[in-house]
Amino acid sequence: MTATAQLTATTLRNFVGGRFIETDSHFEKRSPVDGSLVAMVAEADRAAVDAAVQAGRAALNGAWGRSTVPERAALLRRIADRIDARFDDLLAAEVADTGKPLHLAREVDIARASANFRAFADMIASAGVDSYLTEAADGRRALNYALRKPLGVVGVIVPWNLPLLLLTWKVAPAIACGNAVVVKPSEETPSSATVLAEIMVEAGVPDGVFNVVHGFGQDSAGEFITTHPDFDAITFTGETSTGSAIMRASAPFVRPVSFELGGKNAALVFDDVDIDRAVAGLTRSIFTNTGQVCLCTERVYVQRGIFDEVTARLAESARSLRLGRPDAEGTTTGPLISTGHREKVLSYLELARQEGGEVIAGGGIPDLGSDLAGGAWIEPTLWTGLDQDARVMREEVFGPIAGLIPFDTEEEGIRLANDTKYGLAASVWTNDLERGHRVAGSMRVGISWVNNWFLRDLRSPFGGTGLSGIGREGGEHSLNFYSEPTNVCVTLSDAQPQSPVMPETAAAS
Repeated sequence: MTATAQLTATTLRNFVGGRFIETDSHFEKRSPVDGSLVAMVAEADRAAVDAAVQAGRAALNGAWGRSTVPERAALLRRIADRIDARFDDLLAAEVADTGKPLHLAREVDIARASANFRAFADMIASAGVDSYLTEAADGRRALNYALRKPLGVVGVIVPWNLPLLLLTWKVAPAIACGNAVVVKPSEETPSSATVLAEIMVEAGVPDGVFNVVHGFGQDSAGEFITTHPDFDAITFTGETSTGSAIMRASAPFVRPVSFELGGKNAALVFDDVDIDRAVAGLTRSIFTNTGQVCLCTERVYVQRGIFDEVTARLAESARSLRLGRPDAEGTTTGPLISTGHREKVLSYLELARQEGGEVIAGGGIPDLGSDLAGGAWIEPTLWTGLDQDARVMREEVFGPIAGLIPFDTEEEGIRLANDTKYGLAASVWTNDLERGHRVAGSMRVGISWVNNWFLRDLRSPFGGTGLSGIGREGGEHSLNFYSEPTNVCVTLSDAQPQSPVMPETAAAS
C-alpha cells in the first residue's frame, strides 16, 4: 500500500515481521491545526508487541544475524535513497501529524532522516575496534582484539516533536550494528513511522529487522515494551518522568538503556554581543517548532547593560512570527501538538502571572478564524520580572515561551545558567572569543553552543546530564551503545623456560 493510501485509509496499522497487521483496538489521530481526523490507528496489544519481538529474534537467528558490515552499510544507503524518493510522502505524513510549517519539516525533519542513514552507513563502514599485542612478563605473547556484536532486539520509543528525525537517529545506528528494532512512535505522530515501514520493505530490509507498534504508554504498547523480558536494550527520547518509569521497568532485566530526556535550557547574552545576531539566534532557539524541541531555550540571562534593548527587540521579534496553516505562504509557526498539551503550557503561563511575571509578548490563544478554532494554537510568549526560584524558571514547559532575567558578572551568569537539575543544552552569545570558550566550557550540559543554536556534527556526542538523560548518542557513541563487544585473546607464543636462580651459597658448594 502506498503512503498516500495509508494516510487516506481508515486505519494506520502495526508493522510486524515484514507485514502490516490489524488489532482489535483503535484510537483517533486528530490534526493539531484544526482538529480534523487524520487517521484511525490500530493500537498494539501485548500479543502484537510479543510478535514483534519474536520477529526480531527470528531475523537475528537467520541471515540478518550473519550480515556483514559492508552489507549493512549498503542497506542503510538504500534506505536513505528510498527516503529521498518518498520525500513528499514523508513530508505529508509529518505535517499532517504535527502541523509544523512545510519549510521546517522539509528542511529539518525529512532532510535529516536520510542524512542519519547515510552518516551511520559511513560510520559503521569505517569504525575500528580495539586491538592490542600483549607481552606478559613471563614471555608469553598474545593478540587481544574486539569483535563488535549486535545487542539483539532493541526497543525504540520516540516522541512527537521531531518524529521521523529522532526515529531515524536511533534506528540507523541500531541497524548499522546488526540489531533488530521494535519502534513505538508517539500516539500523536504515527504516520511517518508507517511510511518508513514501507520504505524498509522497498529497500530490502529483511523481515523482522524493523517493526512498528502503535499505542500509548501505560497499559499499552509503551508498557508492553518496557516490561517485556526479551528486549536486549531500550532507547528512549522524551519526558524525564517517563524515562524514570522506563528505568524502573527495565531494572529487573539489567539491560542497557539510553535516555535523552527533558531540559530547561539557558542562554547567556553578554553585553559585548552583536545584538542583531543574538536576537535572531534567540528567536530561533526559543520558538522553533513552536518551542517543542528538547534543545529549545526557556531561560534567557542578559547582561544588565543591554537587558532592556534585548528584551524589547526579542519581544518585537516574537510578535512578528506568523501563525497559520503549514502550507500557507509566510507561516513561521505552527500549533502545539495537541489541545491537551496546550492546556499544560497555558497553566504555566498563568503560573508565571501568579508568581509576578510581566508578559511582554503573547500570553494567550490567538484568534486565527473559525476554520482553525479547533487547533492547538498558542501565542509565542515572553515574560520578565521573575527570579531564579520561580517554578516556571525551573520546570520544563516545552512550548514557545521563555523568561528573561538580568545578570551583572560572568560568574553570576554561569551560576544562574547552571542552577538547574537539568543539563541538556546551553547557548552563549558574545563577541569575545576567549569568553565564548571559557563560558561554554563551564556549562554543565551535554552540548554548549557559542553564537549559534541547533548546529551539530552527527559524529559528536549528544545527550544530557542530570534529569536530561543517560548516555550519549552520535558517531562512535551510538555504535558503542548498540554493540556488545567480545574480546578475543589468541596466544602467539607460550611462556619461555626460565633458568632457576641459585643462591650464591648453593652455587659455591
